[in-house]
Parts: sequence; structure tokens; C-alpha cells
Amino acid sequence: MNRYPLWKNLLIAFVVLIGLFYALPNLYPQDPSVEVSALRGARLGDAQKADIQAALKRAGVPYKRVERRDNGRLLVRFSDSEQQLRGKDVIASTLGDKYGVALTLAPDLPAWLEALGAKPMYLGLDLRGGIHVLIDVDMDAAVEKALERYTGDIRTRLRKEKIRYITVSHDSHGLSIRFRDAASRDRAEEVVHKAFGSLILETAEQGKDFFLKARLSPKEIREIQKFALEQNITTLRNRVNALGVSEPLIQQQGRRRIVVELPGVQDPSRLKEILGATATLEYRLVDTEHSVEDALAGRVPVGDRLYRDRNGRPMLLKKRVIVTGDQITDASSGFDQRTGQPAVFVSLDSQGARRMRNVTTENVGKPMAVVFIENRTTTVMRDGKPVKVKKRVEEVISVANILEPFGRRFQTTGLESSDEARNLALLLRAGALAAPIEIVEERTIGPSLGKDNIDQGFESVVIGFLLVVVFMAWYYKVFGLVADVVLVLNLVLIVAILSMLQATLTLPGIAGIVLTVGMAVDANVLIYERIREEVNVGNTPQSSINAGYEKALSTIVDANITTLIAAVVLFSFGTGPIKGFAVTLFIGIVTSMFTAIMGSRALVNLIYGRRRVQSLAI
Repeated sequence: MNRYPLWKNLLIAFVVLIGLFYALPNLYPQDPSVEVSALRGARLGDAQKADIQAALKRAGVPYKRVERRDNGRLLVRFSDSEQQLRGKDVIASTLGDKYGVALTLAPDLPAWLEALGAKPMYLGLDLRGGIHVLIDVDMDAAVEKALERYTGDIRTRLRKEKIRYITVSHDSHGLSIRFRDAASRDRAEEVVHKAFGSLILETAEQGKDFFLKARLSPKEIREIQKFALEQNITTLRNRVNALGVSEPLIQQQGRRRIVVELPGVQDPSRLKEILGATATLEYRLVDTEHSVEDALAGRVPVGDRLYRDRNGRPMLLKKRVIVTGDQITDASSGFDQRTGQPAVFVSLDSQGARRMRNVTTENVGKPMAVVFIENRTTTVMRDGKPVKVKKRVEEVISVANILEPFGRRFQTTGLESSDEARNLALLLRAGALAAPIEIVEERTIGPSLGKDNIDQGFESVVIGFLLVVVFMAWYYKVFGLVADVVLVLNLVLIVAILSMLQATLTLPGIAGIVLTVGMAVDANVLIYERIREEVNVGNTPQSSINAGYEKALSTIVDANITTLIAAVVLFSFGTGPIKGFAVTLFIGIVTSMFTAIMGSRALVNLIYGRRRVQSLAI
């Protein structure tokens, strides 16, 4: 009567073994570490590894080991945070600015656990430490960028319609087109109104000049600002995801601000450099009609701009940009089939593809340049104090003749290595920032504070667990000990599932686990009280056990389903900490139903199922 079939016992044993295996990584400590990555064009190999080891030895900084990660980066492990900070300074000064050096925490897992894919669960900002930043989006710059695009488009339209004009300029208030006669202005007004109907047009005269002025409508300004905010949120989220930060929180706050919370990040300056950096491409035509030497002497032609390639050679390019990074919808790295050189394959949106097709159709046989642009903010030491230095890198990476018209998809070459091609493709896929950003508030939670939170949360779980264990063992005797065993198993399964899902544990999540510890024994209490009732009415011990589990099942399922519904609602409509609480609550309820019903029944069957008993210790 009280015996499980073999398959059910094997299923329970399998679940227990899997739970123990995936919960095991959480018992291993996390080493304070320094992660070294190669920046654009640099290489990270055995030579750099040897340099790091030699520099740390010379500086007298002890370290555990230097290892190569699967992503091609180097990880230097230390025993404590003090050695980690000293090691970071030594490594940064040794390798220079061609390499990125960031603080991190790395679990010290055995190789066999890593090979089987077992990882510890992530810890949230309040447990692991990390950074909270509030970012302000420069909406004026977004509008300025839109006006700049309109300026270039209007110039192109007027040239196409063969309308003579003196200048087309823009400022923060709008665009201004200057003409020599009223007829040209009136004709241009018709063309601009037809092509750009959203612009508000006005005419004016000043001396002998005739002006056509255009400004954005309030509705369009709002749409531009809204798009800039949404684009920046998407871009920042893509960049953070590419960095591998677990469970980042990136969301809008108000009309022009973004909140970013990144758990586990110990180097705020490095993070801000990554968030604020922009890497994109611009495609421009090469000016072959004017002299580069004249431009170097200070006589840069109107409509041109002087650039340099990676070797420092000067080049004269048109100011008008054909397409920019924010019009790139996809990018992937590979190799040019003709030359075998690293290449980035770019896809444009409909507007960018149409503009690229028009320009390449009109300029077949002429050279077109690809300009790489990157905004960097680096931290340097001056007079013993950290100082932020902003640097804008603009260099021509490729110049090639337009052999035939092309539009939506094409390739860019001229990159130094396949690693650089992959990094550029990654940043292009993440997208360019639609408007500049500024970090207006920063709060950093150090690992020590996170450790205090972990210790307090662990103590709360242990205290709640021990109180339940003692009460159950005292009140229900042998059956209470069975409930204690499955309660331990329940905690193991919760941790295992969080680790398998790579979910993030926060303080509210710990609260959910503490609540689950108290609720997990509810099912056993219902079952044991039912068994007591069956014994009191004169049923045999074996039939009482069977009746207790079967008759209490419907009540247990009903009670837990209502709680599951509440957890789902909390997760669906909650944000941040509420979601963390809902996740652990949901997982805890599911595992407690499995352990309380199937797990405890299997142990009771093992104790009482194969022998005759006259009474039950309950």
C-alpha cells in the first residue's frame, strides 16, 4: 500500500542528484579578480600574460593565477580586495591604454563543474555590490542632429531641382536658406514644402537677400526626443548585454532620464566609459577636385573637411554624410571573398538604403571613404588625482571606388584584424547613441556592503529554517524529521533552479525564500494532521498514512495554486525588487509541492512501507 514503484523512486533520486549538482557551485567562493581585454586593434596573447605575471612579481603583488577565458580575455585572480586593487593599477600601467582593465568577481569552480555547465546563481546589486547611475539625455543635441539631416537633404533637393541658393545653414531655432532673388526663394518654398511637409516654413527679406526659414513643429520635436530616449535605452541595453552583466536594470525615468543598475560591476569608471562611448561609421565621398596640400595649409574648401587615415595620411572628404551608424540595422563580421581581409557586412534601414543607392548611382567610379568614429572618456592620473579626459577618435579606415550602385547591404574593409571586425560589428549592432548622455547621479554599493547583506540574509534563512526544524521534530517526532529532510531538499532545489536559470538573487528574493521555508511545511502539516485523524478514528497505521496523503492532496494543491497565481501577478505587474520576490516565491512553491508530497512520501514509505507497525511516531 505504501510503496512507490521503481520508476517513481528513480525519478525522485534523479531530481535530487540534479539539484545537488547545480546547487554545488554556490558553495565555492568568488575570487576578487581583474579582467583584461584587448581594445580595438590590440592583441592579447601569451606575451601579455607573461608581462602581467612579471609586473605583478616586480611590484610584490601576490596573485593566485592568471588564466585565459573562453571569450579571449585574461583573468587574474587574487586572494582579497586589497591585492585586487593594487594588481589593477600595476596591470593598467604595464599594458597601457590599448587594453581594458576592469575589476570583477569570478567564482573559483573546479574544471569539471565548468565543463558540465554548472554555474552559481547571480547576486543582485544589493548583495553583490554594483553601480546605480542616473543618465540625462541631451535632447537639444537630438534636435540639432535632426536639423543637420534636414540641412543636407534640402541642399540635395535644391541641387536636384536646379534652384540656385547662396547658403543653407541651421541653428538651434531652425534652418535658414539664403537666395539672391525672390523667384528662386518662392520656387524653393514649393519644393521644400512638397518634399518636407512636416517643416513650418516662413519667408523673410533682409537687404538684397531673400530668406526661406524652416523650423520643426512642436509635435515633430516631441517625436524626435521620444525616439532619442528610446534609441538610447535600446543602445545601452545592447551594450550592457554584450558585456555579460547579469540581470541589468535599464529603464526610463521621466521625459529625458534613464536609470541603469548593474550588479557585480566593481569599477564604476570603467563602466561609465563603456556606457558613454560611441563607436560608429560614417560614409562620405572623397573630394578629388581640390588639393590636400591647400587644406593642410589652412585653406579647406567650403563643404569639405580634413581627415587622416590610420597611418596619419591626410584626406579631404565631403562634409555631407551619406549614412551614419544610427541607420545601420545589422552588422556582422567576416572576410572579404576577393582579398581575404577582415570585413564588416552592414545592412541599412530603408531611408539609409535609399540615400546610399542615390549617392552611389550618381557617383559611380568615384572614391568613397569610411570614417570610424569613437568617443572615449578615459581616466588618467594627474598630480595624484584621477581626471577624466574626453577624446574623439575620427579616422578613415577604408577608401574604395564605387564600382556599381548599391543600397541596403554592403561590406566595409580596411580593418586591422578579425577581432577588430568582431568588436566593430558588435558596437554597430548595439547601435549608436541617438543623443549624447551625461551621468548626473551615481551610487556605488561596495562588495563589503553586499557581503553584509548576504550574511544578514543568510542568517535570516538559517534562523527561520532552524526554528521550523526544531518545531517539526518536537511536534511530529519521526514524521517531523522527515519534514525537516525534505525542507533541506527544498532549499537545495530552489538554489539549483536559480543557478540553472542564471536568475538574480536579491534581498527581496531572500525574503521570498524565507517565506517559502515557512510555507513549505504547510503541506506536511496538513498531511500529518490528516494522518493523526485517521489514526484517532481507529484505522491501521498503513491505511492512515495512505489516507493522509491522498485526502490532503486536493487541499494542498488548491492552496498552492492560489499562491502561484499571486506570484505570477506580482511578476507580471511588478518591477525590480518585486519581480525578484515573485521569482523565488514561485520557484519555492513548486519545489515545496514536489518535496512535501512526493519526497516526504518516498521517505515515509522507506521507513514504514515494508514492515508491520502497531503505532506511528507522529
